[in-house]
Amino acid sequence: MSLETRYSDYDRMDIWFTHKGRERYEQFLTHLEELILQYLPKEAHIFDLCCGRGQIAQLLLEKGYRVTGLDGSELMLRYAREKASGANFILDDARYFKLSPTFDAAISIDVSLNHIMSIEELERVFQNVYAALLENGTFLFELSSEEDCLSQWGVPIIKNDVKDDSAWIEHSTYDREKKVVRENCTQFQLVNGQWQRLDVTSLRKAYSPTEVKSALEKVGFTEVKIYDEERDLGVSGRAGVACFICQKPLK
Repeated sequence: MSLETRYSDYDRMDIWFTHKGRERYEQFLTHLEELILQYLPKEAHIFDLCCGRGQIAQLLLEKGYRVTGLDGSELMLRYAREKASGANFILDDARYFKLSPTFDAAISIDVSLNHIMSIEELERVFQNVYAALLENGTFLFELSSEEDCLSQWGVPIIKNDVKDDSAWIEHSTYDREKKVVRENCTQFQLVNGQWQRLDVTSLRKAYSPTEVKSALEKVGFTEVKIYDEERDLGVSGRAGVACFICQKPLK
């Protein structure tokens, strides 16, 4: 992997993540147990793609699973290694990593794969996951659809948070023609008595469930199931967020 090609935007977004708590990940773990974990062997090895700070990896370790996480951000992995010290973590890009067939299941949450900006590159991610799974392995991941993007960012939104030693403000918009969310975040942090400013822009691409299903099947995944997280799984405020589950078949 070339360090120039990895997705590393989150290396510079430390303050923005301080408002995210454990509750969301505990709720997601409940759905993981219902959807895939109950069908996995004891002490199954799970691949956490775009693992971020390691919140879900920590919960999976507590349940007795083996976990390997991968992320393109050195900063996120530093937190992950502290939070989930029993897991193995890899610095790499979801579009370019190469792993041998090792895992009983792979997951990717927090709609992280929406940062992949074309269906061709998303298909490349699927190929990499497919290669890393054992036969009959399961892949579960979340993606925002256009419905979710319109509901959240159809009208420009401003969010902010202020603390004694840090602050951030985020202005988010959705381009309906390009189906792209643009999040412009300005951060301020007090360092050695001096305020430092950092501006970061993050992009997300909205995908239709149909095109994603087609890409999965092109790679070789079978038994593709798609759930709307609010309507089908009962997760409040997640209408239009699609949860995909598919299998790497036995040969």
